[in-house]
Amino acid sequence: MAFQDQTLKCQDCGRDFVWTAAEQEFYAQKGFQNAPLRCPECRAKRKADRMAQRTMYKAICADCGKECEVPFQPKQDRPVYCSECYKKHRGA
Repeated sequence: MAFQDQTLKCQDCGRDFVWTAAEQEFYAQKGFQNAPLRCPECRAKRKADRMAQRTMYKAICADCGKECEVPFQPKQDRPVYCSECYKKHRGA
């Protein structure tokens, strides 16, 4: 399927933005069926707002012993990893 750039209107700020053919291809590969409703700037702002409201918890990495912060309440029966060790476990 050949994608073409489309001009869309952001539902938050009302500005026009271009949804590129490459972005449309990416959306299709991920199985997304709807076009974005917000421009890239408003999407980034929403994401930053969500991240700022997120509660972080202190934990000790089960592998390296380094103190880290995680976005969930650690439980005693499950290991918690810092971001570097998590990447190692995820890649394995």
